Amino acid sequence: MFTLPQKESKAPTTCPGPASTQDLDSNHGDGLERECSRKPDWKLPEFCGVGDPTATASSDSSHLSSRGSIIKWFWDSAEEGYRTYHMDEYDEDKNPSGIINMGTSENKLCFDLLSRRLSQSDMLRVEPSLLQYPDWRGHLFLREEVARFLSFYCKSPAPLKPENVVVLNGCASLFSALATVLCEVGEAFLIPAPYYGAITQHVYLYGGVRLVCVYLDSEVTGLDTRPFQLTVEKLEMALQRANFEGVKVKGLILINPQNPLGDIYSPGELRDYLEFAKRHKLHVMVDEVYMLSVFEKSAGYHSVLSLEGPADPVKSFPLVLSASPHEARLPDPQRTHVMWATSKDFGMSGLRFGTLYTENRDVATAVASLCRYHGLSGLVQYQMAQLLGDRDWINQVYLPENHARLKAAHTYVAGELRALGIPFLGRGAGFFIWVDLRKYLPEATFKEEMLLWRRFLDNKVLLSCGKAFQCKEPGWFRLVFSDKTHRLCLGKRSHLLTHPSVCLPSSGPRCGSSSLSSCILPPSYRCQCGCPFFPGMQRVRQVLEGKSQVPDDPASCQSQESGNQRSGGETPPAVL
Repeated sequence: MFTLPQKESKAPTTCPGPASTQDLDSNHGDGLERECSRKPDWKLPEFCGVGDPTATASSDSSHLSSRGSIIKWFWDSAEEGYRTYHMDEYDEDKNPSGIINMGTSENKLCFDLLSRRLSQSDMLRVEPSLLQYPDWRGHLFLREEVARFLSFYCKSPAPLKPENVVVLNGCASLFSALATVLCEVGEAFLIPAPYYGAITQHVYLYGGVRLVCVYLDSEVTGLDTRPFQLTVEKLEMALQRANFEGVKVKGLILINPQNPLGDIYSPGELRDYLEFAKRHKLHVMVDEVYMLSVFEKSAGYHSVLSLEGPADPVKSFPLVLSASPHEARLPDPQRTHVMWATSKDFGMSGLRFGTLYTENRDVATAVASLCRYHGLSGLVQYQMAQLLGDRDWINQVYLPENHARLKAAHTYVAGELRALGIPFLGRGAGFFIWVDLRKYLPEATFKEEMLLWRRFLDNKVLLSCGKAFQCKEPGWFRLVFSDKTHRLCLGKRSHLLTHPSVCLPSSGPRCGSSSLSSCILPPSYRCQCGCPFFPGMQRVRQVLEGKSQVPDDPASCQSQESGNQRSGGETPPAVL
């Protein structure tokens, strides 16, 4: 990722103070203590960032067009940490000193369940229609299954329609396609920040579309009830500022559950955001890619497709009178576009399956035209239809076990963070925890944040820093806990005999419990000695406690340093 250049603002700026030792992992979201607080009459906070994301792009290649140079620049400037990880991946047997990836949001906990299901005989079918050019929207049998799937799990008040479904190879392609067909070059979408940073690339590389950040604060002030809370007032102010800057805003992007915060929007909040968009005739892209990864029942997730009647029937009377019962639940169904994929909820980020649901037939047709370049093979479409239609396996086998494993991993990592006195946000959704490491920065600058990120990488653990998510406060990191079970717990005797030093000391944290008998992690998630184990957290602890280890391979260290010099230490790593 990169920083969006901003025009000079006359608004006062905030300065992040030292982190409170109070945990932030409740749904009520207690605020952080700050050395510098806002004045009560502060009307124009630094809430909005707009600009050309390629203003500093350059290329020394004479073989590329200007567009090709920009595309190459994105790769060169944003992928350092991810490339370094792939050159030195951790393996408990072959490379135990390799890099542990706690930065990429992937669910690696349920491969055993998925491999068994995908290997069953009903998944293997070859017939002529699957090997020929399909309807670019996707085979009808798959779109019908997707409509039934979303109707059930999104709790839609009425059955969703297959003709409103388009399937393609992942949500990255969906963001790109939607931005291209909805916006002219140079137009923009509002997006609450911090946000999943790769969206900047998704909307820009093909469509030339920009993002206007609606900056959110960790401090709870005014009518806010939790840190980093999105409100309609903040959306209005960001839109007003974008208009002042001469940027035409065409839409709003919402991620629910949110990445990286893990926030879950209530039905009332969702309706407020959609009403805001309707007032300003904005399209809304709603990314619900983590909707089945809510492992805390108390979190109360609601899909935007579950919204029922309008909040104010009198005010919305013309809509109710003219629309079908199916359409009446959304303030502006023709400008509301919902996306979902199997990459997160089913741990299949490498399979590349995503789906769009929109009642706007023109939008669906335009996106479908781009599916010529982003389609799925017929064989994969058949497998996806079989998987999504197996309601018994999903409800009775996969989801209960997946949620239990996510909760166990989250509980352990949260316990480790508490033991270190580190504040964090953990909402019970997604694969990550939003961690406040501001107290470990000598100065509250993004330069110091990048130095801390590099110390983690030099000590063989990859995290994602806040700047990669356009967080305006230096010192926040996203920590992914949904790692493979053998990394959460290396319980194999062969590993302990070969690498006995990797086990946590007996006095170390035990997933937030005081005894093994009350430990939430099952025995298979513990080391041979009985203690729960996550080697990535051991390395995080070493860095934060000043016990950093020098990399074993000097050449590796040298290559990382040279990469940092190329980027000037200013470009944050990409996030996935």
